[in-house]
Amino acid sequence: MTDTADTSDTLNAVCPHCEAVNRIPAARRHEHPDCGRCGRALFPGTSVALATAAWDRFTERNDLPVVVDFWAKWCGPCRAMAPQFEQAAQRLAGRVQFAKVDTDAEPELAGRFGIRSIPTLVLMQGGREIRRASGAMSAAQLERWIEAG
Repeated sequence: MTDTADTSDTLNAVCPHCEAVNRIPAARRHEHPDCGRCGRALFPGTSVALATAAWDRFTERNDLPVVVDFWAKWCGPCRAMAPQFEQAAQRLAGRVQFAKVDTDAEPELAGRFGIRSIPTLVLMQGGREIRRASGAMSAAQLERWIEAG
């Protein structure tokens, strides 16, 4: 995984709550910075439900990589992986942003990315897909997959 936040003095972080783009010192990203607009945590250690309307802003304007879990409520493996996804989000807070896309609620995004099976994980960097994997993973497997990206 390319960590652009370590190669510059500042980074852009999109608030998962109000979608404001915040410029923060890269060296302070592990200090739990808050959004300049809404005052909530920029890196809450949880995933954000991502809708089609917010997709481009969240994936293109974040300097941190974004891991997206394409899932559905009716999918057993998706529900089984959900706590593992949240555990990885907590461990990697400040290094990676985590998002979830409900393929039933957001069929346009599922179609745009050619999602054929769920869960499917997509690693985004600068608005571009870096890699993807299908199938449920443990938190440790997910973290290794992200690091290998």
